[in-house]
Amino acid sequence: MIIEIRQAGFVNKGAELMLHAVVQKLRERYPEAKLTMAPDYGGADDTFEKMRALNLYPKAWFFRRGFDFGRLASFIPKKLLKQYGLVVTKEIDVVIDAAGFAYSDQWGDAVSAELARSSAVWKKNGTKLILLPQALGPFKESNIRKHVMSWTKNADLIFARERDSFKYLIDLVGNKDKIKVCSDFTNLVEGTLPQGYDSSNKRIALVPNYRMIDKTFGEESEAYLPFMIRCAQYLVSNGQKPFVLVHEGDNDMKLAVSISDAVGGIPILKETNPLHIKGILGTCDSTIGSRFHGLVSALSQGVPSLATGWSHKYARLFEDYGFMDGIVDVLDDEEVLHRKIDILINSDTSVALKQKLNKKSAVLKLASEQMWEVVFSEIDAKSH
Repeated sequence: MIIEIRQAGFVNKGAELMLHAVVQKLRERYPEAKLTMAPDYGGADDTFEKMRALNLYPKAWFFRRGFDFGRLASFIPKKLLKQYGLVVTKEIDVVIDAAGFAYSDQWGDAVSAELARSSAVWKKNGTKLILLPQALGPFKESNIRKHVMSWTKNADLIFARERDSFKYLIDLVGNKDKIKVCSDFTNLVEGTLPQGYDSSNKRIALVPNYRMIDKTFGEESEAYLPFMIRCAQYLVSNGQKPFVLVHEGDNDMKLAVSISDAVGGIPILKETNPLHIKGILGTCDSTIGSRFHGLVSALSQGVPSLATGWSHKYARLFEDYGFMDGIVDVLDDEEVLHRKIDILINSDTSVALKQKLNKKSAVLKLASEQMWEVVFSEIDAKSH
């Protein structure tokens, strides 16, 4: 059996964490299966090296101007394809879509148009399409609506990550048995620590996200960096040991430097391994951040967190963990912000919160395991 994993890569660390989560589960269940991924999704300079480390076969795929040029690889002799380890579309039995947040007005219609066209080919080939838990919608633009309706029709199983995403989809296509809800599935991945990691001076992680600037507007966009600085200043003034964890990218690093410089040079840590990022967050007393999977990694390990976000997915995540007070607004005044940070740094409230988060985490991990069983049943139906 050949299974393709798509919309995961190695630049966005949340996407890479999802890739690890998918690979781990598929290898547990189907150790003999060949797993493939289109290198174009990787985006990083070391994509092939990382794919090789995960034993992923490269798929011949190059989608431009509405056409998958990778389909031309079907004309290459099979012996040559096998020699170079290339997989072509018509060979694939199952496609697993692990996009965290791609099919939405906020990202434009191109990505949904590609999935609509590709899924039509897969349907014709008898290839199953499964969308793992992800944020979906809203779908207000007419162009994206027709594409979403198309790929929904072609998909065999779709998991929305929360009720807003579920509602956005069923309001467009109707309520169908194949559309289900499950929280983010990276909660099952175990984090690791870099060799020799010292957490003694890194107790509260500040995790910035440049999307809070380029995906928001006006006053909110302008207030983000000052907001993160305000958080850092309050932590330092209360004798805490904050540090800035760069989840990904040069823009996040620029934010990290500005935050650190504003409060006297607190530590900045940039880590490229998503498993190490999760491990590091697990050692923290608490976190304040805007990277979705950084927050999932913290909350799923019982680490009290505050979040400010740029889409509905953040509020729903904290709803899942029963801590809606953990959502903060960059425009909150000092009194509100300090009250919420106090929840994290006060020993009585933080201990109680940690216990609550761990209980919620156990429930959500069970839901993720059950989600995978549904996925496996769908895949098994293909193989029989």
